[in-house]
Amino acid sequence: MHFEILVEDQSGKKMLDLLVPKIIGTEHTFCVHFYKGIGHIPKSLRGKTDPKKRILLDRLPRLLAGYGKTFSSWPANCQGAVIVVCDLDDKCLKSFRQELLTILSTCNPPPETRFCIAIEEGEAWFLGDIPAIKAAYPKGKDTVFSAYDNDSICGTWETLADAIYSGGSKALKSQGWQCIGIEKSKWAESITPYMNVEQNSSPSFSYFRTKLRTLADHSS
Repeated sequence: MHFEILVEDQSGKKMLDLLVPKIIGTEHTFCVHFYKGIGHIPKSLRGKTDPKKRILLDRLPRLLAGYGKTFSSWPANCQGAVIVVCDLDDKCLKSFRQELLTILSTCNPPPETRFCIAIEEGEAWFLGDIPAIKAAYPKGKDTVFSAYDNDSICGTWETLADAIYSGGSKALKSQGWQCIGIEKSKWAESITPYMNVEQNSSPSFSYFRTKLRTLADHSS
């Protein structure tokens, strides 16, 4: 099985480049493509979007349609799947997932696709593995970790910043979004190598892991 994995930012790519081999092993292949933000699903599902801007949801209808045509042309012994990984943020999970499935239903043919939504944000997957965070940041604040409820809607990246960044999320926010993005990439590079994919308390990470493995096992 070959996996085409779409993520909304560079920090997500850095995380998944290291995590995916731990989940599916080395007999399968994958490529992680990062975008410059999540954006919005075009109202017509065929909205004219600028590919140079590389916004994930803006491009998703055309991306999935393209993958559907590409995969259908592969030999029978070659299988491909698209994994879309994005943050829920403040959206309703049920309605957001239905919108994504609607995009997929318009593809002819539709590619094998799974939508894996980090609740609330990708940092929830880090916070599902506190030992990994503490291995990377030994001075991380236990009081913040103990108060966190996995996959809760609480300002997830802010929670992680409050635990490991000097001055917490308030200090990081004062530096602007560009600095926040740079710091998130640093977290991905520092924490991910220590993560144990078999022991993660984030339900949305467990969902992602299960979907990858189910597809990989089915193709074997």
